[in-house]
Amino acid sequence: MTEDTYSPVPEDYGSYYNQEDNDNGQPCNNGHTKAFSEVFIPSLYSIVFIIGFIGNGLVVWVLFRCRHKSNMTDVCLFNLALSDLFFLVSLPFWAHAAMADWIFGKFMCHTVTGLYMLGLYGSIFFMVLMTFDRYVIIVHPHSIFSRNRSAKMVVVLASCVWMLSLFAAFPNIVSAQVYNETNNSLHCSSNLSEGWMSFSYLELNLLSLVLPLFIMGYCYARVIPTLISIKSKKRHKIVRLILAVVAVYFLFWTPYNVAIFLQFLHVNGYLQTCEWKTGLSLAMQWVETIAFSHCCLNPIIYGFVGEKFRRTVIKVVKEQFPMCFRQCATFSQQLSERRGSVFSRSTEYSSTHLM
Repeated sequence: MTEDTYSPVPEDYGSYYNQEDNDNGQPCNNGHTKAFSEVFIPSLYSIVFIIGFIGNGLVVWVLFRCRHKSNMTDVCLFNLALSDLFFLVSLPFWAHAAMADWIFGKFMCHTVTGLYMLGLYGSIFFMVLMTFDRYVIIVHPHSIFSRNRSAKMVVVLASCVWMLSLFAAFPNIVSAQVYNETNNSLHCSSNLSEGWMSFSYLELNLLSLVLPLFIMGYCYARVIPTLISIKSKKRHKIVRLILAVVAVYFLFWTPYNVAIFLQFLHVNGYLQTCEWKTGLSLAMQWVETIAFSHCCLNPIIYGFVGEKFRRTVIKVVKEQFPMCFRQCATFSQQLSERRGSVFSRSTEYSSTHLM
């Protein structure tokens, strides 16, 4: 987030706005950065929330209705969308806090921080699990894991991922608190010591960039040659989709992790000039929004591009709203007849004049 005081993530940006001294002992006044965030953050977070909530909500709804036919991929997709929803639910609170005081109390400070961090780590971990699942099925189709993908095993794996996400988010959830700033305004933030702050930065870098990059890179490096060697008409489409998944994830999350690492250097005594503080504060506003908007793309990448998922969506919506589909079918038929009629007349006109 832009304002440290309401940010649930490890970074604390209060120093940017509350006049922390620079190397020359002069206070850094970055009030204009705070004023910018009061307009920028609510607007973009609202857009991300609306688009992401609709897309991920549709994924959860469809997969829940078809849960009796679910496989490992469907369960991962369901939990990935659920993680994104947890994350998205927290955004309106942070958007409001960017404009005004934290008015939701201590309990909601812990709760919203928990939703934020749990959704953040859950989304990343379930993407990694989906990648590993694809790797085992394609590269090691005869392994025990490929042959033993029972419903019980899927539930156990999903539960382990949620427990791991909760464990990673636990320090921020526990340390979240509401406190008064120097201007008597209330803020919700993780109150960590410098040592824990540094650890949290490195943890975020490790779990959201380094490990996913290593695991996904290795898995897809093995998957792509295997798919290319398979004599299938769809192999090139699958390869392009896999490359798009990896590229989009790291395109959206790498700038955020670079900024987090710079924040780690700042906490440890580097980059202490006012120019660095102001620049980093403004950069965090942009890179966080870019990273957070990735959850809007997850339904498209993992769901809507899949033929099976599209068929399922159409089937479920058709069952729920049959009248709408009849009207759409009637309109489509009328439009097709009109086009045929126009084409027939234009052909007749052209042939007459050509003769």
